Amino acid sequence: MSLLTVGSVAFDAIETPFGKTDKIVGGAATYITLTASYFTKKNNIIGVVGGDFPKEMIDTLEKHGVNTEGLEIKPEGKTFFWSGKYHNDMNTRDTLDTQLNVFGDFDPTIPASYQDCEYLMLGNMVPALQMTVLNRLHSRPKFVMLDTMNLWMNIALDDLKAVIAKADCLTINDEEARILSGDYSLRRAAKTIMAMGPKTLIIKKGEHGALLFQGDQVFFCPALPLEDVFDPTGAGDTFAGGFIGYLASTDDISFDNMKRAIVYGSAMASFCVEKFGSERIVGLTQEEITTRVQEFVQLAHFQI
Repeated sequence: MSLLTVGSVAFDAIETPFGKTDKIVGGAATYITLTASYFTKKNNIIGVVGGDFPKEMIDTLEKHGVNTEGLEIKPEGKTFFWSGKYHNDMNTRDTLDTQLNVFGDFDPTIPASYQDCEYLMLGNMVPALQMTVLNRLHSRPKFVMLDTMNLWMNIALDDLKAVIAKADCLTINDEEARILSGDYSLRRAAKTIMAMGPKTLIIKKGEHGALLFQGDQVFFCPALPLEDVFDPTGAGDTFAGGFIGYLASTDDISFDNMKRAIVYGSAMASFCVEKFGSERIVGLTQEEITTRVQEFVQLAHFQI
């Protein structure tokens, strides 16, 4: 089934306790489409970059089977740039610099060849833009997944609630779930948020795994304890790419299949954090992915 991802394609400059980088390629849509490419062959991207964006990275996306027809290049502009520094616990970070550049007036154009997408991933961006994408599709996709963040809860809550109501699945972290719902208990928070529209909710807990909610059903996937964690940037987007990429490849949105999808998403995210940026998720083999998924299976498997 075809997957369409809309979101940022960016430059990041990252500092963690284990090192730092100059400008490297990042952005939600980059991580999501690269990851989804291991699962689905119809993998489309919509984003915008400036004339400073390296052609080599576009080539990398295309080598991964990503259709870049919807990636707009503004030759006179500069690509979205973000810089951040992680604390020792790797769960908190400080934003040092944000330059929206061409992403600041991003106006998503949907190529005709993308109009029949069955699966839609709306990466974290201004909620009004996410709604614009939905309105510009001629027909509603089979499955719409939405990512967002606490910033929009603080400055664009009405717009955010409007687009959440249109989504089949929302993915946020535990802090954001508590802000959005006004409830500390994640189980009660999930019920409140699902009452806003999405039938399915994923609450990410970083190094402590992820929770999947649908109706009264709950599933928990642990995070894999890793020897080396260099950079958590993009891990959430990589998780989302693995999750929706697996769903699109199987064309099965049952709760049981979503359990498998969340394990695949978590496995892909575990690769992402092992190196800076998207370096680790470029050029993975299916054998590596299968082995990593089996590690997750063994991590939580037991008999009574």
